[in-house]
Amino acid sequence: RGQPEEKPQPAPRQIFHERQRITGLPLYLQGYLSARHSGCQEFRVYWTELRGTMLFFYDDKKAPKYSQKLDISSLISATSLHLDGSSFAQFTLMLPNGEVELKANDRECGKEWKDFILTVTKLSIPSDEPLLPGQLTRMHEVLEKEKKRRITLNNSCSTSLKRSSPQTTMPACFHAVSRQEAAELLAKNTSCGSLILRPSSDSKSYAITARYDLGDPCLKHYRVLDKGTSYSIELERRVTLPSLQDVVNYFVTQTQGNLKPFVMQT
Repeated sequence: RGQPEEKPQPAPRQIFHERQRITGLPLYLQGYLSARHSGCQEFRVYWTELRGTMLFFYDDKKAPKYSQKLDISSLISATSLHLDGSSFAQFTLMLPNGEVELKANDRECGKEWKDFILTVTKLSIPSDEPLLPGQLTRMHEVLEKEKKRRITLNNSCSTSLKRSSPQTTMPACFHAVSRQEAAELLAKNTSCGSLILRPSSDSKSYAITARYDLGDPCLKHYRVLDKGTSYSIELERRVTLPSLQDVVNYFVTQTQGNLKPFVMQT
């Protein structure tokens, strides 16, 4: 008596379901990791989850929503750093937009994280170091899950976006990304263009994400309805055009070329 009542904590199953709902991706590996991004001097400890080809960082083990996420689908390399006399395992992820350093509390844990990351991004199990039978079994299970997830994702995109399209070739600025991912692409790759054609959130039609640079960058999203034989842009006054390429051309023309189709440079 006299003690303040403790705030009830969410049950582990409740946290798992909430994270699953927010991320929409299967969980492959979880545990504590320290992360340091390029330009930062200090590592920060996170409860970390590997889901699909994304790393989600949580400030607390019981936090239902992540504080940061890292897309590792375009991983170039994962390099271990061998620190003399240290019990920590440290490795660097090289990504197209920079490096991220990760650190685990022990070498075995660090090796497991690195191997799982390489497995889901490269779709093959690393063979440079021997694995324990239990680790190898888990890695094979994760590899098969990730392969099936990619096949399902690709089939879903092609079925929903090409089922009744009056054109056979998608515009070069089409990218199968979400609204948030489109915004990140435009912000990080300003030299590649300012207009992305993408699937709409309902996966039945399309959307345009455009980044206007009018003093301060301004992001706008437009829905493009698939009518079977034509496409309608939902503006104050609806505009109907025969193809998706005409939709892209319409935005470029109307902005006198200020909007340019977003095409990644190779």
